[in-house]
Amino acid sequence: MPDYISSNDLRVGNCIEVDGNLYIVVAFQHTKVGKWGAIIKTKLRDVNTGLIIEKSFRAGEKVIRAVLEGKKAQFMYADNQGYHFMDLENYEEVVLPEDLIGEAKDFLVDGLEVELLKYGDRVVGVNIPSFVELEVVDTSPGIRGDTASGGSKPAVLETGLTIQVPLFVNKGDRVRVDTRTREYLERV
Repeated sequence: MPDYISSNDLRVGNCIEVDGNLYIVVAFQHTKVGKWGAIIKTKLRDVNTGLIIEKSFRAGEKVIRAVLEGKKAQFMYADNQGYHFMDLENYEEVVLPEDLIGEAKDFLVDGLEVELLKYGDRVVGVNIPSFVELEVVDTSPGIRGDTASGGSKPAVLETGLTIQVPLFVNKGDRVRVDTRTREYLERV
């Protein structure tokens, strides 16, 4: 018997089944339209194709929730075939295409432990830790004595991601980054 969830309880990251296809919720918005009931507008990413669709649900409408199983894995490397992970239970290699990885690719470094989300026998997504430590590979030099002022500057991290960091951060420093907001947290 399928597991149902109310459309009011949809959140980013939920996996649902609509018309026999699996979708991951990437955005949602509750709206009230005049005298009619509220509706929930969503953006859904098709697990099979990676395409984003927009779908609206009536408030309280029942939607089938796809229950995903998480498996621990370690990121090894990326090449033209995709992103290579090692299953930490059976040490098998799992290769995932870039469209399945999504924005997580900006935080993947060798040896990072992640959670592969499986639906049945198929991997449908990747959960990365909330915080990662990355090395700064390019930024303008730090200003001597400027350790507490509120300025910031762009810095390129080892994965190619560019974020804003305080003025005292230099090339070669390791920084902790929040993977949900893509913001600098602290120097490590």
